[in-house]
Amino acid sequence: MAYPPNMPAAARRHIEAADILFAKSRGGVAGYLYGIAAECALKGMMLEAGMRPSITRRDDPFFAHFPELRTMLRDAPPSGRRGTPLLRLINDDRFLSNWDTKMRYCQGKEIKEEWVISWKEQARDAVGSIGT
Repeated sequence: MAYPPNMPAAARRHIEAADILFAKSRGGVAGYLYGIAAECALKGMMLEAGMRPSITRRDDPFFAHFPELRTMLRDAPPSGRRGTPLLRLINDDRFLSNWDTKMRYCQGKEIKEEWVISWKEQARDAVGSIGT
């Protein structure tokens, strides 16, 4: 079954799940979902800025994850007013600092609580920036 992408809805769904897990002291899993929510929000903003996925996934930021996603967007930034919220986030070196998809394979104790708290705030900021 094909699942048509809806980045803003996905971002909101992941942040909601992350909040539930965070409240249940499942910080490592919540932190991972906060990062996924932020990535979905960024990709929603990429669409709003006029960027489109390529036919091939190679070197396409729509199929990248942090930290590679940040690098790709900095190398080929969106232009125009609609890209401003996205640029504000990716040009902040603190945004999703220490977050990586590989964390999903770890035991969990390696993920620091202060990182999760930071990712939570950053994900909220990113989701709140969709459509601005």
